[in-house]
Amino acid sequence: MSLAEPGYNNRLSIRDFVDSNAKSHGDKTYLIDPETGEETSFAHCQSEVHRIATQIHAYGIKPGETVAFAAANSSQTAMVILGLLYGGYIATAINLVAGESTIAYVLEHSETRLIIADDNSEKMLSPILSDMHQAPELILMATISKGASGSVSQEKCSDISAELDGLLMYTSGTTGRPKGVILTQNNLIAGGSSVATAHQLKPADRGLCVLPFYHINAFCVSLIGSLVSRSSLVIPTKFSVSSFWHSVRENNCTWFSVVPTQISYLLHNADKPGCDATGCESLRFGRSASAPLSPDMHQAFESRFKVPIIETMGLTETAAQILSNPLPPETRKTGSPGIAFCNEVMIGDSQQKEVERGTEGEILVRGKNVLRCYLKNEEATGQTITPDRWLRTGDLGRMDSDGYVYVTGRLKELIIKGGENIAPREVDEALYAHPGVVEAAAFAVDCNDYGQRVQAGVRISEGASISEEELISLCVRKLGAFKSPDRVYFLPELPKGPSGKIQRIKLAEQVSAGL
Repeated sequence: MSLAEPGYNNRLSIRDFVDSNAKSHGDKTYLIDPETGEETSFAHCQSEVHRIATQIHAYGIKPGETVAFAAANSSQTAMVILGLLYGGYIATAINLVAGESTIAYVLEHSETRLIIADDNSEKMLSPILSDMHQAPELILMATISKGASGSVSQEKCSDISAELDGLLMYTSGTTGRPKGVILTQNNLIAGGSSVATAHQLKPADRGLCVLPFYHINAFCVSLIGSLVSRSSLVIPTKFSVSSFWHSVRENNCTWFSVVPTQISYLLHNADKPGCDATGCESLRFGRSASAPLSPDMHQAFESRFKVPIIETMGLTETAAQILSNPLPPETRKTGSPGIAFCNEVMIGDSQQKEVERGTEGEILVRGKNVLRCYLKNEEATGQTITPDRWLRTGDLGRMDSDGYVYVTGRLKELIIKGGENIAPREVDEALYAHPGVVEAAAFAVDCNDYGQRVQAGVRISEGASISEEELISLCVRKLGAFKSPDRVYFLPELPKGPSGKIQRIKLAEQVSAGL
């Protein structure tokens, strides 16, 4: 097995893959900017990331120190990220929609030495940095991209190990401060290798990346997955319903990775001009992750666009993917994010001991993709990782006799009504069965009679006429009265984290505050 093939057994760094791909597939296209049509080969990418790494060194930053990136998606952003990893620095992802207080916390907590930002991000960061006691230096991406060349690009980067910390990414918790997830370079390669293996990515493949690089899906699934499989990646600035299928068609993309909310947007805009999949025969599959995909929405998307959707599951703490459905013609099970690839997954009881197949418990994962630790948080690390290295996901689920996992809820999100457990996802799926519902999320509210009761928030498609009574009646037909919401709130948008996952706790807080 060669260096760049998935399923590796060695302990390799990002630099190993960048150098190997440049040597064996130097002329092959790696990164594509769909707006300009500019293509970056593996050889040119190696030259650029080497130069970026040595330029960062010139700022006095040593391998193992933190350097943040804050920029919209682009081929250049991708090369800055790879340059950080190539040089042995800890790439610290700045969530551009996290809010000023969270960004300030991340910069201080991570002890970031340097920030590389694009023009728009620089304007957003300036007031934050001005209020910090010891603000990191900020340089524009255009500056470091144009930077010195020649002799600088020939400097030898310090030797690095695959065990060196590579990525610091903060989880978007619904309460409290976010936790800093430390992933080593080997963790990142393991995450990318899992994607390449499960989806059978080959050099001829061409992915479409429409999620932001400050989210683990785009970082590991799209960028690192394409790197380890020596395939190409198309990188638009952001997700756009109106240009999505055009990007697929014009660039002959063979796969894409999205989240359920994006699937919903594409489906509900399918009748608009240019929003259909005509001419996209190059597509092998689409990939859904970051949140459970409603079976009704799954089936409706495949029926409308004739594109198989591969449901998966991953976490920031596991360098993205832990579960995936196999590709056609192998068995895909609707409602399940699939089976384990390149790691172990089990369902455990309250003591993290494996339960019988078909029994509900906590989903646990173990493998080379599991985080090293949470930064400066030994307590959280100890609560999340067991002594024998099983990671507690906090998700509830069951595993069938074939090894397919079904996610039934979150430990902290279960609705307990009259002593009975109700999984919010059941209510979500009932609401998604209505063709006019674009987003849906059930949540718990306090109740004197039952302890908790069920309510939900929805976003409906433009022009749809749906009553609260109609949606509640739909849920009663599908779930029975006990599990059905007693109120449904119509909202222009449901609160979501950076990955597009709807945040139930924030939704409940909005409702209690009077929306």
